[in-house]
Amino acid sequence: MSDIKEISPNTLALFGIIGGLIGIYLSPLYPPFTSTFGALGAICAVIWGAEAVRRVAKYGLGTGVPSIGQIAMGMGIIAAMFGLAIVKAMPLAGPIVSLITASVIGFIIGWFAQNVIKMKIPVMIRCMTEIAAAGALVIIGFSAAVAGSYDFTRSLIPLVFDNGVMLAVFWVGAMAMLHPFNACLGPDEKQKRLLYLAASTGAITMAIIGIAAVMTLGASGVITLLLGIILWLIFYKKFWDEVYKDAAAVVGTGLIPKTEA
Repeated sequence: MSDIKEISPNTLALFGIIGGLIGIYLSPLYPPFTSTFGALGAICAVIWGAEAVRRVAKYGLGTGVPSIGQIAMGMGIIAAMFGLAIVKAMPLAGPIVSLITASVIGFIIGWFAQNVIKMKIPVMIRCMTEIAAAGALVIIGFSAAVAGSYDFTRSLIPLVFDNGVMLAVFWVGAMAMLHPFNACLGPDEKQKRLLYLAASTGAITMAIIGIAAVMTLGASGVITLLLGIILWLIFYKKFWDEVYKDAAAVVGTGLIPKTEA
């Protein structure tokens, strides 16, 4: 990784947690038009999760990067649905209970990976905890954007689960988190470029979720769709500018000699 000063993991964790929860809690404020905030909160969690994937995958996981993204969403969906379902009497506590549950599951899996499987990755436990927590917020945020609320019984089951939209939330949410490092890894990988790409993948996921929201919420879903496309164009352009800037800094080494000196 680059020696350029990077944003600290603690700062990104606060960004992901606070931004994710604010977006989720705002989603049912003035339904269905505030549902878009759920997707915006999910993008915050995607950025946090993608950077956590970066920190653990830099130890040479290779093909394990997609697996990390899938296990993150697997832990996330279990924790999210458990947290939202178990506190039906106090729905406001649901997202926080989901976040805590995901963190506990991630911690346990990280502990087993480090101490039983012996993966010998110093940041494994912390990163698995963060990735699971981010996955839960991604699941709830994008689901709330489709359903207009994070209420488990009245909104998520009929508008996200019964119609199969949860499959899209799961797969595109996982891709949004795992793709940035997969696309940026290498000797010249830089955090800034990865974060822009994570925002871009989160935004294009928001656009896809917007299509589902059009089917479930009607015209208000168009807001999510259009805003997702706009944010994708903005952040992909920023990512592309970073690619050009970093590529221009690479010094040409000339052609490989045909014979040894």
